[in-house]
Amino acid sequence: MTLLDPALWSDKIFINGWVPASGGSRDVVSPSTGEKLGSIGVASVEDVNKAAKAAAAAQKEWAAQKPEARAAVLRRAGELWEKHAEEIHGWLIKEAGSIPPKAGLETHIAANECFEASALPTHPMGDVLPSNEDRWSMSRQRPAGVVTVIAPFNFPLILSIRSVAPALALGNAVLLKPDPRTAVGAGVSLVRIFQEAGLPDGVLQLVNGGVEVGEAVVAAPEVRVVSFTGSTAAGRKVGELGARHLKRTHLELGGNNALIILPGADLAKAASAGAFGSFMHQGQICMTTGRHIVHESLHDEYVALLAEKASHLPVGDPAAGQVALGPIIDANQTARVQSIVDATVAAGGTLAAGGTHEGNFFKPTVLSNLTPEMSAWKDEIFGPVAPVIKFSTTEEAIALASEGEYGLSLGILGDVGEAMKIADAINSGIIHINEQTVSDEANIPFGGVGASGTGSRFGGAKANIEAFTETQWLTLRPEIAPYPF
Repeated sequence: MTLLDPALWSDKIFINGWVPASGGSRDVVSPSTGEKLGSIGVASVEDVNKAAKAAAAAQKEWAAQKPEARAAVLRRAGELWEKHAEEIHGWLIKEAGSIPPKAGLETHIAANECFEASALPTHPMGDVLPSNEDRWSMSRQRPAGVVTVIAPFNFPLILSIRSVAPALALGNAVLLKPDPRTAVGAGVSLVRIFQEAGLPDGVLQLVNGGVEVGEAVVAAPEVRVVSFTGSTAAGRKVGELGARHLKRTHLELGGNNALIILPGADLAKAASAGAFGSFMHQGQICMTTGRHIVHESLHDEYVALLAEKASHLPVGDPAAGQVALGPIIDANQTARVQSIVDATVAAGGTLAAGGTHEGNFFKPTVLSNLTPEMSAWKDEIFGPVAPVIKFSTTEEAIALASEGEYGLSLGILGDVGEAMKIADAINSGIIHINEQTVSDEANIPFGGVGASGTGSRFGGAKANIEAFTETQWLTLRPEIAPYPF
């Protein structure tokens, strides 16, 4: 039996083991071919409540385990991602439309997330505080309890494991709800890896489903912390629901990220960076380069180079052969990308490359002669589209990059001194100088500001401890304190 053998999980969810789902089932479908890949179980609200109760019961014993025991589970999980990478790649390619290098990146980072998290159980968990009283005073970090993790479809494994691994390492139990379109790569694979790694039953629960299940995993009384990654629109709803139920809610949301190309920049390298930033995984990344802001002295040549790259990038089924871009996740998202491109061209934008699709395979697209009011410029597209606009002064570039509600990632290409000045002037959770906008590592504090998130961070010891623990004030005296009553 293989790690992800469908005989284990077909039409099931994971509540203290694989069990039939009360909410029916849902087909797992290839966005490339429409082929049915399997069938996942769909949880009911009752299933979610049962899973939350079971997680809360298991969490206490898991948190009481010695730090080295929890660390060992995380280390074994990291090794298992490496051992089973090839099988997991197959699912990420077929289910999420990933090209093989992107699938490889996901398992590589999944392993690193577990290795990084394995250091958390023995990390210092508090401070000694000064006190005016005759006592010792300290703060200590305690496990939050049950953590809900809601993950999206685009980088399903990374965007699940980056919350699941540190939450578990810090002594929490986890309710995991992946996007139902990628429930194998983002759900089943995590359960199976941690099962094999020796995680006790009940500490990780998998409940697949749509909006109703999403609401239930936030509202469940046992849940203390919610870690959500997804669109800004969905994040607003999760945040509202979390606030209503007094849950600590971490939101990592969308972005419309800018790449500024300064005068004098190496155009060949800049166009390569820009193409990667806009077309990697079909533009379905929160950090995708959604706006190219190019100095007027370079604009026309940059557009030509970017369009040339776009026209030569092969698009197709990544399971059938070597391609640069795979499919958009489904027909609804493909239609949305097409509508934004069409609306922008109708408003006066120039289509320099691409702009059409066959099935869910959307050609890499370059748009120029834009104004800030056009849809392709002001909206997050989540497709392989590179909108380009020119600027004449640094102040104009800063203004263009600062427009809109998002604040996730910014890239600046060219003179480092000028780039540093621009970086100081723009509010963004992430800034890369002489790199494009898409990058991540397991040990960095990742997150955005504004409509890109609530300012919480994922990654690195400090951010993860803040995200998945509660702070407790503790005092000690040698004997009972005297009081005037």
